Amino acid sequence: MNENHLKESEMGTYSQTMVVSDQDIMERLAGNNDENFRVIEERFPVRLVVRGEQITVQGPDNDVVQTVFRYLEELFKVAKQGHQILVADVRYGMDMIAVEGKADLAPLYNDVICTTARGKPVRPKTGGQKLYIEAMRAHDIVFAIGPAGTGKTYLAVCHGVAMLKAGAISRIVLVRPAVEAGESLGYLPGDLREKVEPYVRPLYDAFYDLFSPERFLRYIDKNVIEIAPLAYMRGRTLNDSFIILDEAQNTTPEQMKMFLTRLGFGSKAVVTGDITQIDLPSGKKSGLIQVREILEGIKGIAFLELTNRDVVRHEIVQRVVRAYEEYENRKQ
Repeated sequence: MNENHLKESEMGTYSQTMVVSDQDIMERLAGNNDENFRVIEERFPVRLVVRGEQITVQGPDNDVVQTVFRYLEELFKVAKQGHQILVADVRYGMDMIAVEGKADLAPLYNDVICTTARGKPVRPKTGGQKLYIEAMRAHDIVFAIGPAGTGKTYLAVCHGVAMLKAGAISRIVLVRPAVEAGESLGYLPGDLREKVEPYVRPLYDAFYDLFSPERFLRYIDKNVIEIAPLAYMRGRTLNDSFIILDEAQNTTPEQMKMFLTRLGFGSKAVVTGDITQIDLPSGKKSGLIQVREILEGIKGIAFLELTNRDVVRHEIVQRVVRAYEEYENRKQ
């Protein structure tokens, strides 16, 4: 990549140009039908002009042109490594610039957690997600608290699968409180697995992305992947296991204590939840809210807070999460 010196035209428009001689890199950088460049133009008062191997950043403000040019350099580094750059990645990078003044995306692309059943690498997509992955690698118990779409459950499953494939654990245990249905598990039809499956369906969706359906069902049958309602965890000790407690905002303080004391030798646990979506009966305190007051600062335990900046679903989900946060803040 080469660059020309910054220049000012007679009309007062500043510009800076880079040369991308590899067409494959140019395609990864620009995205499908140049959509990556369009979202940059929507966010910044600049124009990106592509002519052959040249990308020129033009705009009325010298500092903005420099900012966008440096951002394109960061995106170029990622594209040069062979990574496909998505619109969501470009938007996240621009959010980083708005908050931190710069965007460093390369570390996110270089950290591969595992691969999907189709061979696609799974990586953290935001700085918060990268901290989450690093916390799971370094601690025995990790609490991940944040809104929908931040990858709390999916990344926990990916990390558990990576540990399983590496032989670091012998099984993955999926745990979820059965609160939403408003009825006892005993009244639901089917055996225990069939009773619990509706509650762990989001976890299933993650596994279907990482394993073929046949392999996943084989693991279920052999209890390599185990489904356990929270109420059935009492009295158990889980050794050499990776345990995921999902929707933990719907646990009571007593249930949270009971769950955390199930860990045996060689086991790790991840507790995920969104404290803005508590479905417990009125007057019941959430164990996920209380546990931080009790355990924060204890060695081997980490608390991670993900925010709307870490939402990696459709862009509208970010807007919805942000709107609800602003509404709650106004109410308070």
